[in-house]
Amino acid sequence: MCTMSQMQISQPKTPQRAHPFRASRRPWLILTAVAAVALIIVLFSVQSFVSTTVLADLQRQGRVDAGIKVALLRAVLERPRSLPQILSRDRDVEEALSEPRPDRISGLNRKLEDLVSGTNASVLYVIDRHGRAIASSNWQQPSSFVGSDYAFREYFSRAVANGKAEHFALGSVSGLPGLYISQRVGSGENFLGVVVVKAEFDQLEEDWRNATRPAFVTDPNGVVLITSIPSWRFMTLGAMAAPVLKTVRESLQFGDAPLLPLPVKVLGAPQEDARLIETVLPGERQARYVEVTVPVGTTAWHLHYLSPVEPALSAAVRQAQLSALAVLIPLLALAALWIWRRQAVLARMAEEQAARMELERRVVERTLDLTRARDRLEAEINDHHVTETRLQGVQQELVQANRLAILGQVAAGVAHEINQPVATIRAYADNARTYLSRSQVGPAEENLLEIASLTDRIGAITEDLKALSRKGRSAAEPVSVKDVLNGAVMLLKTRFSGRLDLLTMTLPDDDLHVSGNRLRLEQVMINLLQNALEAVENQPDGMVRIDVDARSSTVFIHVTDNGPGIAPAILDQLFTPFNTSKEAGLGLGLVIAKDIASDYGGRITVESGTEGTRFTIELKRAEP
Repeated sequence: MCTMSQMQISQPKTPQRAHPFRASRRPWLILTAVAAVALIIVLFSVQSFVSTTVLADLQRQGRVDAGIKVALLRAVLERPRSLPQILSRDRDVEEALSEPRPDRISGLNRKLEDLVSGTNASVLYVIDRHGRAIASSNWQQPSSFVGSDYAFREYFSRAVANGKAEHFALGSVSGLPGLYISQRVGSGENFLGVVVVKAEFDQLEEDWRNATRPAFVTDPNGVVLITSIPSWRFMTLGAMAAPVLKTVRESLQFGDAPLLPLPVKVLGAPQEDARLIETVLPGERQARYVEVTVPVGTTAWHLHYLSPVEPALSAAVRQAQLSALAVLIPLLALAALWIWRRQAVLARMAEEQAARMELERRVVERTLDLTRARDRLEAEINDHHVTETRLQGVQQELVQANRLAILGQVAAGVAHEINQPVATIRAYADNARTYLSRSQVGPAEENLLEIASLTDRIGAITEDLKALSRKGRSAAEPVSVKDVLNGAVMLLKTRFSGRLDLLTMTLPDDDLHVSGNRLRLEQVMINLLQNALEAVENQPDGMVRIDVDARSSTVFIHVTDNGPGIAPAILDQLFTPFNTSKEAGLGLGLVIAKDIASDYGGRITVESGTEGTRFTIELKRAEP
C-alpha cells in the first residue's frame, strides 16, 4: 500500500470525468438494512449476555463481601458474650443477690461500671429472682436501670428457664435498640437472679453507612435489627403472619414500631441465597440491587448485602458494545468498500484509496482505545485475584498461628507438671546408686520402686494433660484427703529438702474423702504448697500451714503462708494463663489447678495481703 505522499507524486490531480455507468442505490439500501439489523441483534445479544454475567459476578462478589461483614459482626458479638458467663459465677454478684446489703450493692455497682467501660457493651446490670434490677453500670446516670422491673422481658424468662439467652429488643428505659445477653446465677433451689449485658451496634452501623453498599441484619421473623439505612430499622422482609405480629407487639420487643414491609420489589425468581430487587434508598432514585443473604454464625440472624446493578451493568454493557462494534464496524466498512469499488473502481480509484486509508486509521485508533480499556479491565481483574490470594494466605496464617499457640500451651503444661516428679526421681536414683555402692540392696530396691511409681505418675500426668487439651476430665471417685496431702508432701521433699520443717499440717481425725482423682488433686496441692514454700523460703520466720475444714457436703482445704503477699497487678489476673511473677515461671500452675478443681465441682479462692496469702480449695465431700 502506497502512502499519501507517494500518491500525490505518482497521480497528479486531473479533472474528474463522469462514470460511464449509472450508480445503483440498491446495494446501498441492502447494506444499510443488513447493518441496522446486525446492529440491533448485536446490541440486544450483548445486553442480554452481559446482564447475566454481571449479575452472576455481583452475586459472587457479594458473597465474599457479605462473608467479611459477617466475620466482623461475629467479632463484635463475641466481646460482650463472656461478661454474663463470668459474672454469673462471681462471688460479689452471688453475695449481692443472696443478701442485698447497701454496701454490697454499692460495691457491685462500681464493679459493673468499671467492667463496662473497657468492653464493647452498652450497659451491664444484675436482676434478682423477682425480675428487679438491683445493680447496674449506669447507676449514676438519670436513665439508671436500678429498680426497674424486667420480669416481663424475654431475655429474663428464657435465662431463668434455660440458663442463658440472647434477645434483640428496644430498651424499655433508654429507648435504644440492642442485643441483650443474659446468664442465670445459680440453678434450681439455689436460683439467685440473672446477669444481663446490653450490646449496641451504633459504631458498626456507622461503619456500614460509610461504605458504598447497604447492609442490614434480620431476625428469624424477618425484622430488620441492625442496618446501615436508619429508616429501615424494625421493618420486615415481608408481611408477618397475624399471630406472629400480635405476639411481637405484645412483647414490646420493638416498642410501637409499625413493623411494615420493606419498600422492596423482587424481580424474577430468587435463588437460594440471592435475589434481584428494586427499591428506593433515602436520597436516591429507584434502582436495582443484587441482594445476597448470608447466615450469621452462632445466631439465628441473617445478613443482607445489597450491590447496585446499574453502575456495574452500564460499564460492562458499554465495554461489550464497544468490543462488538470494533468487530462489526470493520465488517460493514469492508462491505461498503467492496460495493464502492464495484461501482466506481475505474472512475474513483484515488477517492477510494483515500477513504480506505482514513477508515483504517479510524479502526486503528478505535482498536487502540478498546485495547487500552481491555488492559485496564484485565489489570483490575488481576488486582482482585491478588487480593483474594492474600486474603486466603492471611486466613491460613491465622489458622497455623492458632495451632502453634495450642501446641505451645500443651508443651508448657507438660513441662510444668512433670518437673516435680522428675526432680524426685533424680533424688531417688542418686540414693539408690549410693545404696548399691554400699551393697545395701534393700533400701536400693525401695528407691527403685519409688522411681517406678513416679514414672507411672508422670504417665498419668501426661494422659491427664492430653485429656485436658481435649476438654476431657478423669472420672471422679472418692479420694482420701490424707493420701492426697501426704503424696504432695512426699513429692516436695527433694525440692525443699531441709525446709519442710516450715510446713505444719493439721489432718482430720476421721478418714475424710472428697470427690475427684488422686493424681490430679495432688497436682493442685503440689502447685499451692510449692508456691507457698517459695514465698517464705528466704524468711527466717517463714511458716506454711495446711488446715482441713470438713462440713456436711463440702471440704475446705486451706494453704496459708506468712510471706510478702501477691502484688495487686498479679492478683487481679492470678488465674490467667502465662501470668506470673517468677522469672522462670510459666504462669500455668494456678490455671491448671483451677481447671482441675472445677472439673470435680469445686473451686479455688485466694486472699492476700502484706501479712501473707491464703488459698482455699473447696471440694465436694464423698463417702469412701
